[in-house]
Amino acid sequence: MVPAQGGPGGGASSPGPVADAQDNRRQVLYWRLLARLFDQEEQAALESASLGVVEDIGLPAALLDPQASVDSIVQRHPDLAAEFDGLMAPQETDAEGERDRAAEVRRAALVSKVLLNTFSTGHGTVSAEQLARWQSDAGWLERALGCKPGDLRGGRGGGAGAHTAGATGTGAPGGVSPTGSGVGSTTPDLSKLIPAIGPELGSIEADLVKRMHLREVLADPQLAAQLTPSMSLIEQLLRDKNNLSGVALANAKALIRRFVDEVAAVLRTQVEKSTVGALDRSVPPKRVFRNLDLDRTIWKNLTNWSPEEERLYVDRLYYRHTARKTTPQRLIVVVDQSGSMVDSMVNCTILASIFAGLPKVDVHLIAYDTQALDLTPWVQDPFETLLRTQLGGGTDGTVAMALAQPKIAEPRNTVVVWISDFYEWRGEELFESMAAVHRSGAKFIPVGSVTSSGRGSVNPWFRERFKDLGAPVLSGHINKLVHELKTFLT
Repeated sequence: MVPAQGGPGGGASSPGPVADAQDNRRQVLYWRLLARLFDQEEQAALESASLGVVEDIGLPAALLDPQASVDSIVQRHPDLAAEFDGLMAPQETDAEGERDRAAEVRRAALVSKVLLNTFSTGHGTVSAEQLARWQSDAGWLERALGCKPGDLRGGRGGGAGAHTAGATGTGAPGGVSPTGSGVGSTTPDLSKLIPAIGPELGSIEADLVKRMHLREVLADPQLAAQLTPSMSLIEQLLRDKNNLSGVALANAKALIRRFVDEVAAVLRTQVEKSTVGALDRSVPPKRVFRNLDLDRTIWKNLTNWSPEEERLYVDRLYYRHTARKTTPQRLIVVVDQSGSMVDSMVNCTILASIFAGLPKVDVHLIAYDTQALDLTPWVQDPFETLLRTQLGGGTDGTVAMALAQPKIAEPRNTVVVWISDFYEWRGEELFESMAAVHRSGAKFIPVGSVTSSGRGSVNPWFRERFKDLGAPVLSGHINKLVHELKTFLT
């Protein structure tokens, strides 16, 4: 019902019939979105009304087709790519400005498409093509939120690996169309989203992977080529790798290798961002032109200035110190390889291999569940390391500590990183041994989760005791762990 209009000088005026019509259009589109999310059956009245709205505002009818991916729509209508980018990103609003209701209707149509394609995944078996299409649509949702494709799900969108051609053959990261690359260089603050969008996208992707007949897909090279590696897919491959052989195993290894290389490219950039070590002034500077300190040379030779000739005579050149102090350090990484820690397992295995490539850093890697495995001989190659892990089972950290403690030869030059949710069988015994490592002078860093989303639970008993020990549990984005390790090792 249209509210009555206020006359001249009489009462508060309503937005007017045009504004009401635009609001009704926007509501129709959002009601259709809710209906399709919670009921797979079409609501004929809502579908017909939505089609009329979309056509009237000049948008393609394919926006209402659940089978049409955002990629396919953008390929046919390239101008829409710019509208999808940043479509749902938090923006400052002008309290005094008037609402552009026509723009809100257009935005509702585009938002509905992205949300419906991402969150309405249906039931039953999923094909490789359907998974690839969902990953592409999820990439468009991330772009709509102002992020780069893959940032919210796996944190791979911003690195060099993001430019690797996707399995869909589009040459875009994560199967996303090459018509754009996301908005901005920084990720917006999405902390107010309830629930957190990143973990939810990861859960949906994991469910799709579980619903896919993965072994049959891997056995077919054409189907396997449609897969885009993701954390959910890698977890499933690592769990099932002992049941694969021949072509299926080769395709699985290729996907794992691809994902490892993409994540490694991002993490390597983060590790190399800061300088390594403090300047060592006991080492004479190398007397080459690139080290010449021109400002200091001029300053120190000012007494040789000749006013008559207007010329500065230089009798000594000064050079910058470039040698840095590099005390040999030992990094011991202990990783819980139970099923709940797969994200951390992958990230930390790759991170260990990167630090192993730094000068004078001796890296050791131990994985454990109820038994411990010393993976140090393969630490330089995260791909080979991951193939030797066995996800699942219980957790008994005391067996890993038995391998780690003998490696602490010089505590002051040793950092022990322990990645786990700390739900242990022999918790008190393990904590006492960890406290002993901390008291010995070694730097002990307990890590609850090092994922792109930060999702993960930590045993509250351990969390409180680590806090009292002065070594609080580090949880959240892997950048935090990178910062802690660089601070100690460089």
